[in-house]
Amino acid sequence: MCGICGIIDFNRKSTVDAGRIRSMCDEMKHRGPDGEGIYVENSDVSVGLGHRRLSIIDLTKAASQPMSNEDSTLWFVFNGEIYNYRELRQELIGKGHKFKSASDSETLIHLYEEMGEDCIESIRGMFAFAIWDAKKQILFLARDRIGKKPLLYSFNNGVFCFASEFSALLKSGLIKKDINLNAINSYLSYGYIPAPFTIYRSVYKLLPAHTLILKKNQIQTREFWQLNYAKKINISEKEAEVEILRRLKEAVGLRLYSDVALGAFLSGGIDSSSVVALMSELSSEKVKTFSIGFEEKEYSELKYAKNIARKFNTEHHEFIVKPKALEVLPLLVERYGEPYADSSCIPTYYVAQQTKRYVTVALNGDGGDELFAGYERYQGMVAAQLYKSLPKVIKMIISGSCRCLPDSINPKNRFRNIKRFMEAADLKTQYRYFRWMGIFDDSLKNSLYSDNFSNKLDKLGPYQYLLDCFDKNENLDFLDKLLLIDATTVLPNDYLVKVDIAGMSNSLEGRSPFLDHKFMEFAASLPAEYKLRNFVKKYIMKKIIRRFVPKENIFRRKMGFAVPIAAWFRNEMKEFLCETILSERALARGYFKKEVVSTLVKQHLERQKDHAFQLWALLMLELWHKRFID
Repeated sequence: MCGICGIIDFNRKSTVDAGRIRSMCDEMKHRGPDGEGIYVENSDVSVGLGHRRLSIIDLTKAASQPMSNEDSTLWFVFNGEIYNYRELRQELIGKGHKFKSASDSETLIHLYEEMGEDCIESIRGMFAFAIWDAKKQILFLARDRIGKKPLLYSFNNGVFCFASEFSALLKSGLIKKDINLNAINSYLSYGYIPAPFTIYRSVYKLLPAHTLILKKNQIQTREFWQLNYAKKINISEKEAEVEILRRLKEAVGLRLYSDVALGAFLSGGIDSSSVVALMSELSSEKVKTFSIGFEEKEYSELKYAKNIARKFNTEHHEFIVKPKALEVLPLLVERYGEPYADSSCIPTYYVAQQTKRYVTVALNGDGGDELFAGYERYQGMVAAQLYKSLPKVIKMIISGSCRCLPDSINPKNRFRNIKRFMEAADLKTQYRYFRWMGIFDDSLKNSLYSDNFSNKLDKLGPYQYLLDCFDKNENLDFLDKLLLIDATTVLPNDYLVKVDIAGMSNSLEGRSPFLDHKFMEFAASLPAEYKLRNFVKKYIMKKIIRRFVPKENIFRRKMGFAVPIAAWFRNEMKEFLCETILSERALARGYFKKEVVSTLVKQHLERQKDHAFQLWALLMLELWHKRFID
């Protein structure tokens, strides 16, 4: 795990120098506190590569990067882990390749010598890397299949820049900071900016499972992998249980190899509990586990985590997040580099910070919900399909009854959730999904946006992103379609970004067994009814895990990593919220109507409505402007 960066200048105007690359590296010291490496070559093309190292496998200087092949015609920088490197290494040595280190990353350069761009097909792991091929005069970039590792780039006037984080890219001094207004529109819809776009018009994210070739001033991208839900296997339920457990155990085992201390995040849910259970079986030492909670009991999962810690006799550590934890917001704004509105970034940051006190690598349960239908929205989407098929008179009776339910500002209130369900149940699938996943809907946007801002936006805007996903997968089973869309949208653009930034801000590596691409492919091949049956989420995973996890942990309402920001805004954060989003500077940006922002704040503070998610998105947008634009 590291931070990488580089500049390729086809103009040969000496924009590439060691000082500039070093400045970019300095911005990523948190990603790699164990060392720095720089390679600069000014010949036909000016090339600079930078690397910040977090030592995980082979702690010696021999594993430092940038690293070259035997004759120094190839140079590379690598961020991530290759879990099958030992097998690959033996094959490559058998073909005559000579290694200078025992690191996993060196495997890449020899694979490239053997296979060229197809080298990524052999890699089992998470990665973002760059290879400069001096003979061919090309730069080869690639990002892992599901998007665990970030890679940003910009190409202007013959100069190509790339980096792991925005702050490093901006430090190159070569990036125009023109704001992408459509990206702000997308951000307010989803809470994140979907790849390949970013908040800057001239900066892009390399999409997951994509390569990029830069040759003779031209860029070409290619997708090298897709998760296939269309190809199903004929397997009984019992056989599927055995195979899921076997494959997950293999994925966990691959991720236990490390030359530094290793542990696991533990929420007490099905996925993290499964990982800890298998780690305990495979490890000769006590597993170190780490959990985080809140003083507000309805948001805290600590008791469930303790159940698992006791069950498997782990060395358990827990931490309570309090409102003063928001002191970390300026740092998080800096690290994310663009507006990001998932408030669970706060507890995720703190659990990573506490975990780093004891270990440098932590396994997690990321991906289990997207593979095995763990979210309530899957139940809701299926229920809505059934509701739409009912006779009109029955729907009228149900709808009328729901309108009589009491209102609530509590986001966990069942009556509130039923009403929210009914508001979207009769919509087309795409728009229902958007309504449940989105922050600001069209109605609220139309009242919030200033005429000047609204007139500059694409009309379809954020909708097109989801419409394309639904259209591309329209022939799949309904549940499979939803799982695939989540795996290609919110998972890489939101959840994995959060875990990467939280971990690397604390120099902590996260590993995700459920996101092993071979395990994902197998899960995708299973019948949809093994995942959601009779409205039971994670049907088959619950059957598997009930052998070694307490029933209380399995059959409970999913809590996620929600933060009690609604209450915080009405109490400890009230002054900070108002001073930030109602400031003259914020309102002068021209995006929003002052009276509408004021109304949202007033209604929330006076407990008339719950606008916590909307206010959080506005807050993070303004904090980003203050840091990166002002």
